[in-house]
Order: sequence, then structure tokens, then C-alpha cells
Amino acid sequence: MTPSYLALLQEAVIETDAIARHYYTKRDLVVSQKSDLSPVTIADQEIEQTLTQFFCKHLPDAAILGEEYGASEITRAKPFDLSAPYASAPSTGGLRVIIDPIDGTRNFVRGIPFVATLVAIEREGHIIAGLVSNPIQREQWSAEKGKGATYNGSPISVSKIAHLSESQAFHGSLYGPEAEGLPRDKVLKILSQTPRQRAIGDFYGHMLVASGAGEFSLDFGMKPWDIAPLKIIVEEAGGRVTNGDGGFSLEVGSLVCSNGVLHEALLAQLR
Repeated sequence: MTPSYLALLQEAVIETDAIARHYYTKRDLVVSQKSDLSPVTIADQEIEQTLTQFFCKHLPDAAILGEEYGASEITRAKPFDLSAPYASAPSTGGLRVIIDPIDGTRNFVRGIPFVATLVAIEREGHIIAGLVSNPIQREQWSAEKGKGATYNGSPISVSKIAHLSESQAFHGSLYGPEAEGLPRDKVLKILSQTPRQRAIGDFYGHMLVASGAGEFSLDFGMKPWDIAPLKIIVEEAGGRVTNGDGGFSLEVGSLVCSNGVLHEALLAQLR
């Protein structure tokens, strides 16, 4: 029997979670800087390589997009070679695996445990399965299209709070390189209408929304691999996910996750 796409994602991160835990304990971890000035470690690279090899074996006809190594077409006739240049992979059509080996690398190198491996499977431009695995705190969120969302294997759902004045708000960076494209004045105005705000950032705030622990999460300056699994998990938990303009594309870089009830109110103030 062929395993489901979600089962494949869950199997894939067993080894990479162990890799992350191994390097997380090393306080002498060497940190390099990429061309966009973001950090990268051997853990990021090793995890992405391990996942790529896994999907080369189990989904040999899929394209792969990863944060550290870019895009590659994987076919049975042309096995993946980590040393070879990557070809351009299409954003729609067929299957594509999207990988963020460590979401929260800055947290990882500082010993802050809010880090996760993000993996999603896209079919013809739509995410059909997604997984977020925090190996340090041993937390895992997952979803497959039409089958609901789970946290550590148990079903989750968003809250039903309908007013900003009662909302727990989450947001990403307000300043610095991670706040690229942030409409700061608009975001601050939204946050000022809520009784409680936390700048957790990265994947975590969005997963808390999916779990019903908060009503919305706003993030900017994101890349496709930062976003891919978050959308399906929040939506399968009953919430809503768009870019800041109300549409949705992995390429836009902004993310508004909510319990759905508050979504239009948020978009009205962001547009």
C-alpha cells in the first residue's frame, strides 16, 4: 500500500529531527552568512540534503525547492546529485516538495528552542500536505487536504473569538531585515486594538493560531519555504490564510493567518 503524502512527511523528519537535536547542543556551532545576510549552519545544509535524498527516493518525479540549495527537477532517469547545479523548478504543475530545513536559524544558533523543519507537498500549484516539526520541544503540527490538522497526533481547531478587542495577537519582526515589506503603521494600529500581543515570529505564532491559542498572526519578509506548510495546517484547523492584500501566493512574502472570523477586519486595515 502506498503511504499517504502526510505519512511520507512524517517519516522524512524522523532522521532530520535527530540531526537538529545533535547540532542544537553544540554551542561552538559555526555560523556562515548567506548573500542575503541571513545565517546558515551545517545543520541547515545537512537537514536539507537528507530530506532531498529522501524525496528523491520516495517521490522521484517531484520537483524540489529548498531554502539552502534552490530548486531541482528530480526524475527516475536523472537521479539527484547534490554537487550538480540546480535546474529551475516550476511553481505549478505536477508535484513539488518545498523544504525549510530550519525555520528560525537565528533562534537555533542562540539556543532559543522555537525552531522547526517545514516541509510541504504541492500539487499543481496547491499545497496538499504540510508538516511543521520542532525537534527541540518535540512538537509537530501536520495536515493533509480534507483530513483536518493535528498537533502531536491530536486534532486541533482555531478559536471562535470574533473581536480584535478580545484577541491574542502574534506577529513577526517589526524592524530589521526580517521586517521587509512590513506596513509598520498599519500593523501597529491593529496590534493597538488587542489586549495582548507576542512577537514570537517564524512558524510558531501561526501554529498557535491553528491550535486555538491565539486569534491571528501577521508576518512579513517571508519566502515560499517559510509559508508552504503553514497555510494548509491553519486552513485544515478551520482558519484562513492569505497574503496581506487578501490574495495568496507563496511568492508575495506576507502572511495573515487567522481564525477566519477576524480575517476580513484584519485585511481591511492592512490594504
